[in-house]
Amino acid sequence: MNSLKGKTLFITGASRGIGLAIAKRAAVDGANIAIAAKTAEPHLKLPGTIYSAAEEIREAGGSALPLLVDVRDENLVKEAMKQTAETFGGIDVLVNNASAINLSATESLAMKTYDLMHNINTRGTFLCSKMAMPYLRKSRNAHVLNISPPLNMETRWFQNHVAYSMAKFGMSMCVLGMSEEFARAGVAFNALWPRTTIATSAVANIVGGDPVIRRSRTPEIMADAAHAILVRNSREFSGHFYIDDQVLADAGVSDFSKYRVDPDATEADLFPDFFV
Repeated sequence: MNSLKGKTLFITGASRGIGLAIAKRAAVDGANIAIAAKTAEPHLKLPGTIYSAAEEIREAGGSALPLLVDVRDENLVKEAMKQTAETFGGIDVLVNNASAINLSATESLAMKTYDLMHNINTRGTFLCSKMAMPYLRKSRNAHVLNISPPLNMETRWFQNHVAYSMAKFGMSMCVLGMSEEFARAGVAFNALWPRTTIATSAVANIVGGDPVIRRSRTPEIMADAAHAILVRNSREFSGHFYIDDQVLADAGVSDFSKYRVDPDATEADLFPDFFV
């Protein structure tokens, strides 16, 4: 299989950034996309809403279902999954993309922010995976893809932002455990992470602003890598922690220049992401 035509994807945080890019790439194939995100009204610093995302997905060739969902709310997630299945006839793919980031050190981090990151990143991923399973079990090629890093348990990835690292690694630990837990059901659990920073609102507003954006790749590299994973046989490819450009290199891509924000930048100029 090399297409997601007719498949239904439930993507959290799909109103912008990497989530929207993954949705639009699937839409090119003719997929159905449930956009599960919190933004219904335009935000000053965060472009896109679930409705504008739906328009872009339809323009790209897919079907879209905008759903106002906070992944911290069990009832909202459960109802969104049900509505998606009723609308499109099932769910084939879950992309756990929704995430919160704060790079504060331990002493300066408010516990409210700690709770936000863990409730969205780790708990939200666990909750969505749990709620999707009854539908994924019925799919012929079911995938769960977490946008989370390889489990590199090294001090350098924790020492400057323990809370954030814990929250992101929690998403990856879901892959580690659930890939084996649901192997007999034929549901694949994998993680995907970028080698470089990606030009998203989070990078622009939190990580480093325009200087980092210029040294980043576009979200389309994550979208193309996600697509390459999601068309694979779910019973043969599970439990992996993929890096975007390596996935594409394995698929035969050798030129990554089209993904650079600054076309004049070299590969050496690109800003490496955390955890890689």
